[in-house]
Amino acid sequence: MELKRKNLCPLLKKECIGLDCAWFMKIEGYDINTGKHIDEWNCAIGMLPMLLIENSGQQRQTGAAVESFRNEMVKANESSQQILIAAATNDYSKITKTIEYKGDIDGTE
Repeated sequence: MELKRKNLCPLLKKECIGLDCAWFMKIEGYDINTGKHIDEWNCAIGMLPMLLIENSGQQRQTGAAVESFRNEMVKANESSQQILIAAATNDYSKITKTIEYKGDIDGTE
């Protein structure tokens, strides 16, 4: 059995007025559930659940990137701390062990 949805406006509580409505707009992007490309005119209120799901996915990706960046900064801070301790105690043998050479000064390998 296929369900058919009526084209009723949740705000006006009558038939959708389409382009005459300020909430009727072009939605373009990817459906995070199906991976399909979306390029259609539709009611922003009706598309809200899909947009909220997409927003949640983007927030998860941002959180993962921030966590990864934080972990790299913790490693860099630990290395800096070891270098400063070695310099303060005049034990320069530890400095060469904590610095990893990753390329030329200009950043190329």
